[in-house]
Amino acid sequence: MPRSIWSGAISFGLVTVPVNVASATENHSISFHQYHLEDQGRIRYRKICEIEDRQVDESEIGKGYEVAKGQIIPISDADLENLPLPTAKAVEIEAFVPLESIDPIRISAGYYLTPKGQVAAKPYKLLREALGRSSRVAIAKWAWHGRERLGMLRVRDEALVLHVMYWPDEIRDPTELLPPPVELTESEIDGALALIDSMTREALEGPEFHDSYTDALAQIIEAKREDKPLPEAPEPADTDGKVFDLMAALNESVAKAKASRGEGTADVHELRKKAAAAKKTPARKQPAKKAAAKKGAAKKTAGRRPRSA
Repeated sequence: MPRSIWSGAISFGLVTVPVNVASATENHSISFHQYHLEDQGRIRYRKICEIEDRQVDESEIGKGYEVAKGQIIPISDADLENLPLPTAKAVEIEAFVPLESIDPIRISAGYYLTPKGQVAAKPYKLLREALGRSSRVAIAKWAWHGRERLGMLRVRDEALVLHVMYWPDEIRDPTELLPPPVELTESEIDGALALIDSMTREALEGPEFHDSYTDALAQIIEAKREDKPLPEAPEPADTDGKVFDLMAALNESVAKAKASRGEGTADVHELRKKAAAAKKTPARKQPAKKAAAKKGAAKKTAGRRPRSA
């Protein structure tokens, strides 16, 4: 079980839910150490007092705010724990909003909230059930890591999840990063839509959603450990400076996407026609008599045990 990294309470009107906070994700990346190339000694960073020019222990280190050169206002952990702020020890729910109203760029790391003790079990379940049935998410504020945070509270399976959110003024305006104005044809837009259709999945499952970078890095480490030749890197696609046919590239992309799923080839226009026809054609309804007959057959066979393969 992941360890608790914060303990407090959710404030839901006059209802209080004591909770522990644990990280909802874990990092499987391969990490490196820095070392001295000459003798492979580890490189470590030590905390040095610039006045005494000596290494200091953690017990000698405190926090402080520099108001002027050489003038430090010390701030202790006790000061931070007793801030004159309602959100210092509680996650204060401020509002409920539809999830689709939140720009995903504002959503950051997620944390599981677990009920703290038996007394919290019922109000925890109440908030989870009400939040799930409302089809909304809760927007909350709480103080953590030296600042007040904005968060989004949602339901995931049987648990409550708290996502850290960016404040509105922390999101940069992308206007200056946009490309210059260009014109697109309807055929090009249809081609892009056809490519989206051919690459659509029902769930994020499959080999394409696997961390290939970590696997490749592990191969490098293993080859070096056993003093074997390093695996060859694939040749990168050379597209620098090339003027390409956009429709040809879209058609080729659609063909490759369909081939990877074991489907036949088709060009952009054929795919868009099929997709449009599928949307216009209503599902056929079975006659009432046949439906009733199927129900009767289902009842007769319900008690039978399936044959072994």
